Amino acid sequence: MSVEVVYRVTSTSTGGGRDGHVKSESGRIDLDLQPPVEMGGGGKGSNPEELFSAGYAACFMGALRLVAKNAGVTVPDNASVTVTVGIGKDTADGGFGLTADIKVGLPGLAQAQADELAQSAHGVCPYSKATKGNIAHNVTATV
Repeated sequence: MSVEVVYRVTSTSTGGGRDGHVKSESGRIDLDLQPPVEMGGGGKGSNPEELFSAGYAACFMGALRLVAKNAGVTVPDNASVTVTVGIGKDTADGGFGLTADIKVGLPGLAQAQADELAQSAHGVCPYSKATKGNIAHNVTATV
């Protein structure tokens, strides 16, 4: 794959990784991290999966708007993309793996059109492309 980079961002993790601190070069992200209660942590800080789900949702919404525009479809103002990221043991290799459930809300559109736009967005979203074949995705659209 060839990418003409138009933007770069740098973030640094210190401390214990999941139980540490992360800060972006711009300073807009400056967070303590702590594993969620479900993974034995105190749950008082953010965590990598929370940050990933937020970034993925925003990126997917951008891809959705792009494919809709290219198809001549107006995305409703109350459209939404909700990404739920799961983490757990990878039963194939004993490590850990991720899942992503992507729910696209396109009120007012026909179901077939919403399904087509959601799948098209999944095909062009950089997060989807980066994780294709590496995590289990489930993309659904509701109207």
